[in-house]
Amino acid sequence: MKWLGALVGVLVVLMGSAYLFREPLLLALVRYQADQRTPVGPHQDVAWGGAASVALEAARAEGPPNIILIVADDLGWNDLTINGGVAGGTVPTPHMDSIAHDGAFFVNGYAANGTCAPSRASLMSGRYSTRFGFEFTPTPPGMLRTIARLIEVPENSPDILTYFSERPEGEFQEMGMPASEFTIAEALSATGYYTAHIGKWHLGRSEGMMPHEQGFDDSLLMHSGLYYPEDHPDAVNSYQDFDYIDRFLWASFHYAASFNGSEAFEPRTYITDYYTEEAVSVIEQNRHRPFFLYLAHWAPHNPLQAARADYDALSHIEDHRLRVYGAMIRALDRSVGEVLAALEENGIADNTLVIFTTDNGGAGYIGLPEINQPYRGWKLTFFEGGIHVPFFMRWPGQIEPGTRVETPTHHFDIYATAADAAGATLPDDRTIDGVSLLPFLTGDREGVAHDQLVWRGAGYQVILAGGWKLQRDETQDHIWLFNLTDDPTEQNNVAEDYPERTTELIARLEAHNAEQMEPVWPALVERPTRIDEADHLPWDEEDEYVYWPN
Repeated sequence: MKWLGALVGVLVVLMGSAYLFREPLLLALVRYQADQRTPVGPHQDVAWGGAASVALEAARAEGPPNIILIVADDLGWNDLTINGGVAGGTVPTPHMDSIAHDGAFFVNGYAANGTCAPSRASLMSGRYSTRFGFEFTPTPPGMLRTIARLIEVPENSPDILTYFSERPEGEFQEMGMPASEFTIAEALSATGYYTAHIGKWHLGRSEGMMPHEQGFDDSLLMHSGLYYPEDHPDAVNSYQDFDYIDRFLWASFHYAASFNGSEAFEPRTYITDYYTEEAVSVIEQNRHRPFFLYLAHWAPHNPLQAARADYDALSHIEDHRLRVYGAMIRALDRSVGEVLAALEENGIADNTLVIFTTDNGGAGYIGLPEINQPYRGWKLTFFEGGIHVPFFMRWPGQIEPGTRVETPTHHFDIYATAADAAGATLPDDRTIDGVSLLPFLTGDREGVAHDQLVWRGAGYQVILAGGWKLQRDETQDHIWLFNLTDDPTEQNNVAEDYPERTTELIARLEAHNAEQMEPVWPALVERPTRIDEADHLPWDEEDEYVYWPN
């Protein structure tokens, strides 16, 4: 029986080793599976729609405007120097700021959600994404299961709640905005616009949900999420070892693009610059006809990865993580500058409406505490830091420089505004929640754009009406009520002081919920997200948090 005892000993050692090295083993498996799913070929040049007849050039000066929608990813309120700026304002963002200076700054502009995909669904549809069951962000295959195995719940942190039995793996491609939605690209295309998409989509990749199947004539898709190959000589990487999301993304992402549904191929250069070069090509090749360009940048979403030249230009920033992030912001601002310059060089700047925003606020899990100041909260919350975002428009001759719009506005307003500018017809067979903002810019309309705005993710729900903002987290049975007129940074919860106001807003919220669809796919996890502390800091028993479902 000695051999049996020895065998048991070996098994114990092997099991102990497997537990000890479970993270590298899991991430190695993730990397292997990602490599099998996404073979990436060599770079391919892409051909955009091509120029219309030069004979149309004179007519273009009088025709409908070109429309460019630039959407950053996870950009914080304080990342732009117009609002403060990275590293105390030492990473200038003159080009992004210029859209507000030369046009309109919607100072109470709101993202449609506290995370990316539902926001983008509202941007593209002009509707609350919950009207068609798009409530949670699709995650790559294996992400949530792997993260659940990586997590070690920090001391003093509440539990992370998981519900893995309710949704099978492998549905990422099928989770998206249904093809039955009538996108802004489809509306503009019906009016004669050439339509181009560059960058992130995150609204499904099958069953007619790809951008080139949803109204875009051409689509250069962000096929995966690295800005450069991880070992590229011009890449400067920042790894957030305290964050399990970051560890998964480094293991699962590739440096890859695709065009109109092609196989994946390597981009030409640093991804922000690559998207910019292609955006300039769209402008140059289609300057003689009306076009709609949706430039959906990945920056500054993690994994944090900068181009070396941008990193070297910020040698005054000592903190490596902040310096990489600042370099990513620098590249993003350069991109906007090159797009604006291309409009000038091609003689079409005065006949182009440029809209700039971001999908949600900055993320606490990158460990940079100042990115959403002065607001509380992060991405993965509906506090102002998660949804109060930069929101600018520029249209020379139509929007007076330096215009400031105070009424709360929302991502779905971009749909109606673009359609109004283009003379496109909105669908009449469904509710369109957005309104055109052009009358607020011309002085033809005063007052508020919306009687109320609502954000929803399972049991975490928020309503803003008449300057009052109520947040309800059913998982921890907690309510916050803020008077944003007097308390725009949500410091004082006055729910107990105004019970009638609380009751009224809850009733409004329930009436709104009654109009929405059930989620097409359920949440798998509820994660506690702190409101005031970034994730690199230890939890304290006094930390306030919300449960974010996905």
